[in-house]
Amino acid sequence: MKKTLNINIGNSIVHIEEDAYEILTVYLNEVKFHFAKNADNFEIVTDIENRIAEMFADIFLVNQKQVISIEDVQSVTSQMGSVKDFQSEEEEQEDVTGAHTSQVKKLYRDTDQAVIAGVCAGLAHYMDIEDRWVRLAAILTVLLGGSGVLAYIVLWVMIPKAETRSEKMAMRGEEANLKGFANSYLHPFVNQSRGVLAEAFELLGRFVNGTGKIIFKVIALLIIITAVLGLISLIIAIVTLMGMWDTDLVHNFPFSIVNDEYFGMVTLGALLTAGIPLLALLLFAVRVAFTSRPINRTFSFVLLIFWITGLGITIYHVAKIFSEFKESAEFSQSTEVKPYSTYNLIIDRTRFFSKEDSTMYNIDPGKYMGRKILTDREDTFDMPRNVSLSIVKSDNERVIMSQNYSSRGKTFEDALRNAQNIQYSFVQQDSLLTFNPALQLKRVSNWRDQEVEFVLRVPVGTVVKISKEFSRYLNAYGYWDCDHEEGSDFTEWLMTNDGIKCRHEAISGTDK
Repeated sequence: MKKTLNINIGNSIVHIEEDAYEILTVYLNEVKFHFAKNADNFEIVTDIENRIAEMFADIFLVNQKQVISIEDVQSVTSQMGSVKDFQSEEEEQEDVTGAHTSQVKKLYRDTDQAVIAGVCAGLAHYMDIEDRWVRLAAILTVLLGGSGVLAYIVLWVMIPKAETRSEKMAMRGEEANLKGFANSYLHPFVNQSRGVLAEAFELLGRFVNGTGKIIFKVIALLIIITAVLGLISLIIAIVTLMGMWDTDLVHNFPFSIVNDEYFGMVTLGALLTAGIPLLALLLFAVRVAFTSRPINRTFSFVLLIFWITGLGITIYHVAKIFSEFKESAEFSQSTEVKPYSTYNLIIDRTRFFSKEDSTMYNIDPGKYMGRKILTDREDTFDMPRNVSLSIVKSDNERVIMSQNYSSRGKTFEDALRNAQNIQYSFVQQDSLLTFNPALQLKRVSNWRDQEVEFVLRVPVGTVVKISKEFSRYLNAYGYWDCDHEEGSDFTEWLMTNDGIKCRHEAISGTDK
């Protein structure tokens, strides 16, 4: 059993064994005696004590111990160097004036030579180049797209400020031992005039350390609320997508892009990719607002591994899905339309139901005898509005409706099969042409950019009346381009030698 003492060194309370304390006292007395004739005696000894306190703190952290032993003191004094090991006065002066150490440098912000926050000066020390070249490169990155501003802010936050003398020595690559401290006082750090800009940022830093902390805590609290809401929303979305609440949601766009066999893995990948950054943001905000205790490194590493795994899963399956858009195919068919001087084009919102739909929705034909099932396609989003209509002049006085069906797939055969799977048609009843509000797929299928394009060819002089409801569903002629009769359900168009025109404008042009 050994007697222990509590000592104050470098403004830190250290628990140390008595025999270790005696060795440390002898060492510090030798140091004080050696630097007694130096004008900066007090500052040098204080810095040396601060450095020893830092080394003791590292020992506590690394070795997970609470008391400094005699072996620890011997290790620290060996690294710091002994006064007896100093060279003669001439050799030491020569070594100091021409010293070039090979000590590994550490990256700090040099606020003594700062223009804004000392980032460029710190990088210059670390790369062993003049700071003006780093500042020039920073200015160029700002001028070329402005990315340098964001990079500077990120480095400002990430790189710590060199505050103590040992940190400044490590920044310059000098060893933090007795000789290094003596050298640093013979060649003091430059504290240049930083100008108004640097002083302004210094005041900003003081504000952040004072009143700004309250603002940061408020911002952190808002981030916590946002992150929690984001995580809850993400969990609800994942539960919904997995079919626990709304089983039909996965058939809507854009979820209909994902193959059924990929859906589970894509959902897991999306959960990890989006959820882990939200969780990390939440933990960081909690740390800023309520505690300065760092997040466990093992936990952070595990989160990083999960995030990389989720990102890999997502990228892999997204790449596989996009490969199914590689080839395109289309086919067309033409139907001759009975000739009339005037045609009426309307939308029929009667829903097309396949056998699979009838089974899914439990549709009993007996209950719907003589009835129509309607749907407002504007309130649903099974797939994009990929139906278009154009009206052109007929070259042979015949009325022809051309229907072009196109789609994409991994191969040409797959693309053609997807195009053939489209269910869409128009119906003629005398001069009335009826169109569906949206395309359907004959069987349950994924969206592969299926598209239907109608081309109506009519002779010159033919009048085409288009329902104003038409523009809500199909990419066609909008009523706002030809709306001259308030209260009318149709817009009227006239085929001329120059193509289709609003009838009102065509007649006015003829009168002139």
